[in-house]
Amino acid sequence: MDVEPDRLTDEDLRRFVLDRLAEDEERLAREELPLLDEAERRGRLRILRSDDGRELLLVPGDTQSLGDREPVRFDEKARWLRREVAGTSDRSLLQLLATAYDTHHGWQEEWRTCPAPVTPTTTCRLPHRRAAR
Repeated sequence: MDVEPDRLTDEDLRRFVLDRLAEDEERLAREELPLLDEAERRGRLRILRSDDGRELLLVPGDTQSLGDREPVRFDEKARWLRREVAGTSDRSLLQLLATAYDTHHGWQEEWRTCPAPVTPTTTCRLPHRRAAR
């Protein structure tokens, strides 16, 4: 068997991210800042609109070098991420999203994509994801 006995599965990671997205939607309904938006502010990840405006892109780390782009509304990000998370087998995508919630009690350190939180001087090399059409 290829899976390490104590390693959490991709499904565990997927469920963690989907549950945190649901909690973020509740935060927004209470007019609180979603943790995903806070992670973007801190430069851990960014969800951007593609150049043609038809797709969303998830990029790791600080993306100031990509120039100013109009922020994507949380409800649009949440819908897109829910589809991406439900349909992906890319563990690195799930891990990147999970880092937005690393202060949650269910967070597992093994999910971290970098040895430390991403800052403007550290980057993680992960594939860019495009939204499914």
